[in-house]
Amino acid sequence: MAKFTFKAIRSGGEKYEGEKEAESKFVVYEMIRKEGGTALHVQEVENKKSKALKMPAFLSRVKTTDKVQFAKNLGTMVEAGLPITRALSVIERQTKSQTFKDVLIDLNASIARGDPLSTAMEKHPTVFTKLFLSMVKAGEESGSLTSSLKAVGEQLEKAYLLNKKIRGAMIYPTIILIIMVAIAFLMLIFVVPTLSSVFLELNVKLPLMTRVLIGVSDFLKNNIFSSLFAIILLAVAFVYVRRLPRVKRAFDKFVLKMPIVSGIAKEINAARTARTLSSLLRAGVDILGAIRISGDVVQNVYYKEVLKKAEAMVESGKPISGVFIEAEKLYPPFVGEMTSIGEETGKLAEMCENVAVYYETEVDQKTKDLSTVIEPFLMVFIGIAVGFFAVSMLSPIYSLVDAI
Repeated sequence: MAKFTFKAIRSGGEKYEGEKEAESKFVVYEMIRKEGGTALHVQEVENKKSKALKMPAFLSRVKTTDKVQFAKNLGTMVEAGLPITRALSVIERQTKSQTFKDVLIDLNASIARGDPLSTAMEKHPTVFTKLFLSMVKAGEESGSLTSSLKAVGEQLEKAYLLNKKIRGAMIYPTIILIIMVAIAFLMLIFVVPTLSSVFLELNVKLPLMTRVLIGVSDFLKNNIFSSLFAIILLAVAFVYVRRLPRVKRAFDKFVLKMPIVSGIAKEINAARTARTLSSLLRAGVDILGAIRISGDVVQNVYYKEVLKKAEAMVESGKPISGVFIEAEKLYPPFVGEMTSIGEETGKLAEMCENVAVYYETEVDQKTKDLSTVIEPFLMVFIGIAVGFFAVSMLSPIYSLVDAI
Protein backbone atom coordinates (compact mmCIF):
# COMPACT_ATOMS: atom_id res chain seq x y z
CA MET A 1 0.00 0.00 0.00
CA ALA A 2 1.14 3.53 -0.78
CA LYS A 3 -0.11 7.02 0.04
CA PHE A 4 -1.47 9.27 -2.70
CA THR A 5 -2.52 12.90 -2.67
CA PHE A 6 -5.26 13.84 -5.13
CA LYS A 7 -7.21 16.72 -6.56
CA ALA A 8 -10.72 16.00 -7.84
CA ILE A 9 -13.98 17.66 -8.87
CA ARG A 10 -17.49 16.69 -7.79
CA SER A 11 -20.40 16.34 -10.19
CA GLY A 12 -21.63 19.78 -9.11
CA GLY A 13 -18.35 21.41 -10.15
CA GLU A 14 -16.84 21.76 -6.66
CA LYS A 15 -13.12 21.04 -6.51
CA TYR A 16 -11.60 19.24 -3.53
CA GLU A 17 -8.38 17.47 -2.57
CA GLY A 18 -7.23 14.90 -0.08
CA GLU A 19 -5.11 11.85 0.61
CA LYS A 20 -5.79 8.13 0.19
CA GLU A 21 -3.95 4.85 0.68
CA ALA A 22 -4.13 2.42 -2.23
CA GLU A 23 -2.12 -0.13 -4.19
CA SER A 24 -1.75 2.12 -7.26
CA LYS A 25 -2.90 5.36 -8.85
CA PHE A 26 -5.53 3.44 -10.79
CA VAL A 27 -7.19 2.28 -7.57
CA VAL A 28 -7.33 5.91 -6.35
CA TYR A 29 -9.02 6.96 -9.61
CA GLU A 30 -11.58 4.18 -9.15
CA MET A 31 -12.20 5.13 -5.51
CA ILE A 32 -12.85 8.77 -6.43
CA ARG A 33 -15.11 7.75 -9.32
CA LYS A 34 -17.20 5.54 -7.02
CA GLU A 35 -17.54 8.49 -4.65
CA GLY A 36 -19.12 10.46 -7.50
CA GLY A 37 -16.13 12.60 -8.38
CA THR A 38 -13.61 12.88 -11.22
CA ALA A 39 -9.88 12.80 -10.40
CA LEU A 40 -7.90 15.70 -11.82
CA HIS A 41 -4.50 14.78 -10.44
CA VAL A 42 -3.11 11.91 -8.36
CA GLN A 43 0.44 11.91 -7.01
CA GLU A 44 2.18 9.28 -4.90
CA VAL A 45 3.66 10.55 -1.65
CA GLU A 46 7.24 9.27 -1.69
CA ASN A 47 9.00 8.64 1.60
CA LYS A 48 12.76 8.33 2.01
CA LYS A 49 12.62 4.57 1.79
CA SER A 50 10.67 4.53 -1.47
CA LYS A 51 13.07 7.08 -2.98
CA ALA A 52 16.02 4.94 -1.99
CA LEU A 53 14.44 1.91 -3.63
CA LYS A 54 13.38 3.77 -6.78
CA MET A 55 14.84 2.22 -9.91
CA PRO A 56 17.35 4.22 -11.97
CA ALA A 57 16.06 5.78 -15.19
CA PHE A 58 17.92 3.33 -17.44
CA LEU A 59 16.22 0.40 -15.67
CA SER A 60 12.73 1.90 -15.82
CA ARG A 61 12.45 2.45 -19.56
CA VAL A 62 9.38 1.24 -21.39
CA LYS A 63 10.23 -1.62 -23.74
CA THR A 64 9.52 -1.27 -27.45
CA THR A 65 7.49 -4.48 -27.35
CA ASP A 66 5.20 -2.89 -24.71
CA LYS A 67 4.67 0.14 -26.94
CA VAL A 68 3.95 -2.06 -29.97
CA GLN A 69 1.30 -4.01 -28.07
CA PHE A 70 -0.12 -0.79 -26.64
CA ALA A 71 -0.60 0.80 -30.08
CA LYS A 72 -2.09 -2.32 -31.66
CA ASN A 73 -4.38 -3.19 -28.74
CA LEU A 74 -5.58 0.39 -28.29
CA GLY A 75 -6.38 0.65 -31.99
CA THR A 76 -8.30 -2.65 -31.94
CA MET A 77 -10.32 -1.77 -28.82
CA VAL A 78 -11.21 1.73 -30.02
CA GLU A 79 -12.25 0.26 -33.36
CA ALA A 80 -14.48 -2.19 -31.46
CA GLY A 81 -16.30 0.76 -29.85
CA LEU A 82 -14.63 1.07 -26.44
CA PRO A 83 -14.01 4.61 -25.16
CA ILE A 84 -10.30 5.50 -25.05
CA THR A 85 -10.37 5.81 -21.25
CA ARG A 86 -11.87 2.34 -20.90
CA ALA A 87 -9.38 0.87 -23.38
CA LEU A 88 -6.47 2.47 -21.51
CA SER A 89 -7.73 1.01 -18.23
CA VAL A 90 -7.85 -2.47 -19.74
CA ILE A 91 -4.31 -2.16 -21.14
CA GLU A 92 -3.05 -0.73 -17.83
CA ARG A 93 -4.32 -3.79 -15.94
CA GLN A 94 -2.67 -6.15 -18.43
CA THR A 95 0.78 -4.58 -18.64
CA LYS A 96 3.49 -5.86 -16.30
CA SER A 97 5.74 -2.79 -16.44
CA GLN A 98 5.10 -0.52 -13.46
CA THR A 99 6.65 2.41 -15.34
CA PHE A 100 4.25 1.94 -18.24
CA LYS A 101 1.34 1.48 -15.82
CA ASP A 102 2.03 4.93 -14.40
CA VAL A 103 2.19 6.40 -17.90
CA LEU A 104 -1.13 4.83 -18.87
CA ILE A 105 -2.79 6.09 -15.68
CA ASP A 106 -1.54 9.59 -16.42
CA LEU A 107 -2.83 9.33 -20.01
CA ASN A 108 -6.23 8.28 -18.69
CA ALA A 109 -6.33 11.21 -16.27
CA SER A 110 -5.40 13.70 -19.00
CA ILE A 111 -8.07 12.37 -21.35
CA ALA A 112 -10.64 12.46 -18.54
CA ARG A 113 -9.85 16.18 -18.20
CA GLY A 114 -10.64 16.65 -21.88
CA ASP A 115 -7.20 16.44 -23.50
CA PRO A 116 -6.85 14.58 -26.80
CA LEU A 117 -4.71 11.44 -26.78
CA SER A 118 -1.82 13.10 -28.65
CA THR A 119 -1.69 15.97 -26.14
CA ALA A 120 -1.65 13.51 -23.23
CA MET A 121 1.20 11.60 -24.89
CA GLU A 122 3.28 14.77 -25.34
CA LYS A 123 3.82 14.80 -21.56
CA HIS A 124 5.88 11.60 -21.90
CA PRO A 125 8.51 12.32 -24.60
CA THR A 126 10.80 9.53 -23.39
CA VAL A 127 8.04 6.97 -24.04
CA PHE A 128 6.28 8.32 -27.13
CA THR A 129 8.55 9.50 -29.94
CA LYS A 130 7.83 12.29 -32.42
CA LEU A 131 6.90 9.62 -34.95
CA PHE A 132 4.35 8.12 -32.55
CA LEU A 133 2.87 11.52 -31.64
CA SER A 134 2.66 12.73 -35.24
CA MET A 135 0.83 9.64 -36.44
CA VAL A 136 -1.64 9.75 -33.53
CA LYS A 137 -2.24 13.47 -34.04
CA ALA A 138 -2.79 12.99 -37.78
CA GLY A 139 -5.23 10.18 -37.02
CA GLU A 140 -7.19 12.40 -34.62
CA GLU A 141 -7.38 15.23 -37.14
CA SER A 142 -8.46 12.98 -40.01
CA GLY A 143 -10.87 10.89 -37.93
CA SER A 144 -8.89 7.69 -38.52
CA LEU A 145 -7.28 7.23 -35.11
CA THR A 146 -7.71 3.45 -35.13
CA SER A 147 -5.89 3.12 -38.45
CA SER A 148 -3.11 5.42 -37.24
CA LEU A 149 -2.65 3.45 -34.01
CA LYS A 150 -2.42 0.18 -35.90
CA ALA A 151 -0.01 1.75 -38.39
CA VAL A 152 2.28 3.09 -35.68
CA GLY A 153 2.21 -0.33 -34.01
CA GLU A 154 3.33 -1.96 -37.26
CA GLN A 155 5.98 0.74 -37.79
CA LEU A 156 7.43 0.22 -34.31
CA GLU A 157 7.35 -3.54 -34.76
CA LYS A 158 9.19 -3.38 -38.10
CA ALA A 159 11.83 -1.04 -36.66
CA TYR A 160 12.22 -3.27 -33.59
CA LEU A 161 12.65 -6.44 -35.69
CA LEU A 162 15.18 -4.71 -37.94
CA ASN A 163 17.26 -3.60 -34.93
CA LYS A 164 16.94 -7.05 -33.39
CA LYS A 165 18.33 -8.68 -36.54
CA ILE A 166 21.27 -6.28 -36.58
CA ARG A 167 22.06 -6.92 -32.91
CA GLY A 168 21.65 -10.67 -33.44
CA ALA A 169 24.24 -10.65 -36.23
CA MET A 170 26.78 -9.00 -33.91
CA ILE A 171 26.26 -11.34 -30.94
CA TYR A 172 28.56 -14.12 -32.22
CA PRO A 173 31.66 -11.99 -32.98
CA THR A 174 31.13 -9.97 -29.79
CA ILE A 175 31.04 -13.10 -27.61
CA ILE A 176 34.15 -14.49 -29.31
CA LEU A 177 36.08 -11.25 -28.73
CA ILE A 178 34.99 -11.04 -25.08
CA ILE A 179 36.09 -14.63 -24.45
CA MET A 180 39.42 -13.94 -26.17
CA VAL A 181 40.09 -10.87 -24.03
CA ALA A 182 39.15 -12.79 -20.86
CA ILE A 183 41.46 -15.70 -21.72
CA ALA A 184 44.30 -13.33 -22.59
CA PHE A 185 43.81 -11.50 -19.29
CA LEU A 186 43.92 -14.75 -17.29
CA MET A 187 47.00 -16.06 -19.12
CA LEU A 188 48.87 -12.79 -18.58
CA ILE A 189 48.13 -12.93 -14.85
CA PHE A 190 48.58 -16.67 -14.13
CA VAL A 191 50.51 -18.40 -16.96
CA VAL A 192 53.09 -15.84 -18.11
CA PRO A 193 54.49 -15.14 -14.58
CA THR A 194 55.24 -18.86 -14.16
CA LEU A 195 57.16 -19.03 -17.43
CA SER A 196 58.94 -15.73 -16.81
CA SER A 197 60.22 -16.99 -13.43
CA VAL A 198 61.67 -20.06 -15.22
CA PHE A 199 63.41 -17.84 -17.77
CA LEU A 200 64.79 -15.68 -14.96
CA GLU A 201 66.23 -18.69 -13.10
CA LEU A 202 67.87 -20.03 -16.26
CA ASN A 203 69.21 -16.59 -17.18
CA VAL A 204 67.92 -16.90 -20.75
CA LYS A 205 68.32 -13.96 -23.14
CA LEU A 206 64.75 -12.97 -24.04
CA PRO A 207 63.57 -11.67 -27.44
CA LEU A 208 61.78 -8.30 -27.63
CA MET A 209 58.31 -9.88 -28.01
CA THR A 210 58.82 -11.97 -24.88
CA ARG A 211 60.05 -8.99 -22.86
CA VAL A 212 57.02 -6.95 -23.94
CA LEU A 213 54.65 -9.76 -22.98
CA ILE A 214 56.31 -10.26 -19.59
CA GLY A 215 56.26 -6.51 -18.97
CA VAL A 216 52.53 -6.35 -19.63
CA SER A 217 52.00 -9.41 -17.44
CA ASP A 218 53.97 -7.91 -14.53
CA PHE A 219 52.06 -4.66 -14.78
CA LEU A 220 48.66 -6.39 -14.75
CA LYS A 221 49.66 -8.71 -11.90
CA ASN A 222 50.92 -5.86 -9.73
CA ASN A 223 48.08 -3.47 -10.64
CA ILE A 224 45.13 -5.79 -11.24
CA PHE A 225 42.48 -3.57 -9.63
CA SER A 226 43.90 -0.42 -11.18
CA SER A 227 43.90 -2.15 -14.58
CA LEU A 228 40.27 -3.24 -14.24
CA PHE A 229 39.31 0.28 -13.17
CA ALA A 230 41.23 1.72 -16.14
CA ILE A 231 39.40 -0.62 -18.54
CA ILE A 232 36.01 0.42 -17.12
CA LEU A 233 37.06 4.07 -17.26
CA LEU A 234 38.12 3.70 -20.90
CA ALA A 235 34.78 2.09 -21.76
CA VAL A 236 32.85 4.94 -20.11
CA ALA A 237 35.09 7.52 -21.81
CA PHE A 238 34.53 5.83 -25.17
CA VAL A 239 30.75 6.01 -24.75
CA TYR A 240 30.98 9.69 -23.79
CA VAL A 241 33.43 10.67 -26.55
CA ARG A 242 31.41 8.68 -29.09
CA ARG A 243 28.51 11.10 -28.53
CA LEU A 244 30.56 14.22 -29.29
CA PRO A 245 29.41 15.71 -32.64
CA ARG A 246 32.81 15.62 -34.35
CA VAL A 247 33.59 12.10 -33.13
CA LYS A 248 30.13 10.84 -34.09
CA ARG A 249 30.54 12.34 -37.54
CA ALA A 250 33.91 10.65 -38.00
CA PHE A 251 32.54 7.33 -36.74
CA ASP A 252 29.49 7.52 -39.04
CA LYS A 253 31.79 8.19 -42.00
CA PHE A 254 34.00 5.25 -41.00
CA VAL A 255 30.95 2.94 -40.92
CA LEU A 256 29.97 4.07 -44.44
CA LYS A 257 33.49 3.29 -45.72
CA MET A 258 33.99 -0.12 -44.08
CA PRO A 259 33.95 -3.12 -46.42
CA ILE A 260 30.88 -5.37 -46.02
CA VAL A 261 29.44 -3.21 -43.22
CA SER A 262 28.97 -0.12 -45.42
CA GLY A 263 26.56 -1.89 -47.79
CA ILE A 264 24.42 -3.15 -44.92
CA ALA A 265 24.49 0.28 -43.22
CA LYS A 266 23.24 2.00 -46.38
CA GLU A 267 20.41 -0.51 -46.79
CA ILE A 268 19.43 -0.17 -43.13
CA ASN A 269 19.18 3.62 -43.43
CA ALA A 270 17.30 3.33 -46.73
CA ALA A 271 14.80 0.93 -45.09
CA ARG A 272 14.34 3.20 -42.05
CA THR A 273 13.82 6.30 -44.18
CA ALA A 274 11.36 4.62 -46.54
CA ARG A 275 9.44 2.86 -43.75
CA THR A 276 9.07 6.08 -41.72
CA LEU A 277 8.00 8.15 -44.72
CA SER A 278 5.47 5.50 -45.75
CA SER A 279 3.94 5.20 -42.27
CA LEU A 280 3.66 8.96 -41.76
CA LEU A 281 2.25 9.70 -45.21
CA ARG A 282 -0.31 6.90 -44.86
CA ALA A 283 -1.35 8.34 -41.48
CA GLY A 284 -2.01 11.72 -43.09
CA VAL A 285 1.10 13.63 -41.98
CA ASP A 286 2.16 16.27 -44.51
CA ILE A 287 5.29 15.59 -46.57
CA LEU A 288 7.42 18.22 -44.77
CA GLY A 289 6.52 16.83 -41.36
CA ALA A 290 7.20 13.30 -42.58
CA ILE A 291 10.66 14.25 -43.86
CA ARG A 292 11.48 16.12 -40.63
CA ILE A 293 10.53 13.16 -38.44
CA SER A 294 12.39 10.74 -40.72
CA GLY A 295 15.49 12.84 -40.08
CA ASP A 296 15.03 12.20 -36.35
CA VAL A 297 14.64 8.45 -36.89
CA VAL A 298 17.87 7.85 -38.85
CA GLN A 299 20.98 7.80 -36.65
CA ASN A 300 23.76 8.55 -39.14
CA VAL A 301 24.53 12.30 -39.38
CA TYR A 302 25.10 12.13 -43.13
CA TYR A 303 21.58 10.78 -43.67
CA LYS A 304 20.20 13.47 -41.37
CA GLU A 305 21.85 16.09 -43.59
CA VAL A 306 20.34 14.58 -46.74
CA LEU A 307 16.86 14.63 -45.23
CA LYS A 308 17.40 18.20 -44.01
CA LYS A 309 18.23 19.13 -47.59
CA ALA A 310 15.16 17.22 -48.80
CA GLU A 311 12.98 19.23 -46.43
CA ALA A 312 14.33 22.51 -47.86
CA MET A 313 13.91 21.34 -51.47
CA VAL A 314 10.35 20.13 -50.98
CA GLU A 315 9.52 23.38 -49.21
CA SER A 316 10.71 25.25 -52.32
CA GLY A 317 8.49 23.11 -54.56
CA LYS A 318 11.00 20.52 -55.78
CA PRO A 319 10.39 16.73 -55.66
CA ILE A 320 11.92 14.68 -52.89
CA SER A 321 13.15 12.06 -55.36
CA GLY A 322 15.73 14.54 -56.67
CA VAL A 323 17.48 14.55 -53.30
CA PHE A 324 17.70 10.75 -53.18
CA ILE A 325 19.02 10.63 -56.77
CA GLU A 326 21.71 13.22 -55.96
CA ALA A 327 22.73 11.36 -52.77
CA GLU A 328 23.37 8.07 -54.57
CA LYS A 329 26.52 7.49 -52.48
CA LEU A 330 24.24 7.15 -49.45
CA TYR A 331 20.90 6.00 -50.85
CA PRO A 332 20.94 3.22 -53.46
CA PRO A 333 19.58 4.29 -56.91
CA PHE A 334 16.47 2.15 -56.35
CA VAL A 335 15.28 4.60 -53.65
CA GLY A 336 15.38 7.59 -55.99
CA GLU A 337 13.72 5.68 -58.86
CA MET A 338 10.85 4.37 -56.74
CA THR A 339 10.15 7.70 -55.04
CA SER A 340 10.16 9.37 -58.46
CA ILE A 341 7.56 6.88 -59.70
CA GLY A 342 5.54 7.43 -56.52
CA GLU A 343 5.50 11.19 -57.06
CA GLU A 344 4.47 10.82 -60.70
CA THR A 345 1.64 8.40 -59.92
CA GLY A 346 0.52 10.04 -56.67
CA LYS A 347 1.38 6.88 -54.71
CA LEU A 348 4.47 7.99 -52.82
CA ALA A 349 3.48 6.22 -49.59
CA GLU A 350 2.96 2.89 -51.39
CA MET A 351 6.26 3.17 -53.25
CA CYS A 352 8.11 4.02 -50.04
CA GLU A 353 6.61 0.95 -48.41
CA ASN A 354 7.80 -1.20 -51.32
CA VAL A 355 11.30 0.23 -50.91
CA ALA A 356 11.19 -0.47 -47.16
CA VAL A 357 10.05 -4.08 -47.66
CA TYR A 358 12.75 -4.68 -50.28
CA TYR A 359 15.63 -3.38 -48.17
CA GLU A 360 14.34 -4.96 -44.95
CA THR A 361 14.41 -8.30 -46.79
CA GLU A 362 17.93 -7.57 -48.05
CA VAL A 363 19.15 -6.64 -44.57
CA ASP A 364 17.52 -9.75 -43.12
CA GLN A 365 19.40 -11.99 -45.55
CA LYS A 366 22.72 -10.17 -45.21
CA THR A 367 22.65 -10.15 -41.42
CA LYS A 368 22.06 -13.91 -41.51
CA ASP A 369 25.17 -14.27 -43.69
CA LEU A 370 27.22 -11.77 -41.68
CA SER A 371 28.37 -14.29 -39.07
CA THR A 372 29.57 -16.58 -41.87
CA VAL A 373 31.45 -13.68 -43.49
CA ILE A 374 33.01 -12.47 -40.23
CA GLU A 375 34.03 -15.96 -39.04
CA PRO A 376 37.16 -16.28 -41.28
CA PHE A 377 38.39 -12.83 -40.15
CA LEU A 378 37.86 -13.85 -36.52
CA MET A 379 39.80 -17.07 -37.08
CA VAL A 380 42.70 -15.15 -38.63
CA PHE A 381 42.69 -12.67 -35.74
CA ILE A 382 42.62 -15.48 -33.17
CA GLY A 383 45.41 -17.28 -35.04
CA ILE A 384 47.62 -14.17 -35.00
CA ALA A 385 46.99 -13.63 -31.27
CA VAL A 386 47.71 -17.27 -30.40
CA GLY A 387 50.76 -17.28 -32.69
CA PHE A 388 52.17 -14.15 -31.07
CA PHE A 389 51.79 -15.67 -27.60
CA ALA A 390 53.26 -19.01 -28.67
CA VAL A 391 56.28 -17.49 -30.39
CA SER A 392 56.89 -15.08 -27.49
CA MET A 393 56.88 -17.88 -24.92
CA LEU A 394 58.46 -20.72 -26.91
CA SER A 395 61.32 -18.91 -28.66
CA PRO A 396 63.36 -18.55 -25.40
CA ILE A 397 62.88 -22.27 -24.75
CA TYR A 398 64.18 -23.14 -28.22
CA SER A 399 67.14 -20.82 -27.63
CA LEU A 400 67.88 -22.66 -24.37
CA VAL A 401 67.69 -26.07 -26.10
CA ASP A 402 70.05 -24.89 -28.85
CA ALA A 403 72.49 -23.65 -26.22
CA ILE A 404 72.47 -27.04 -24.47
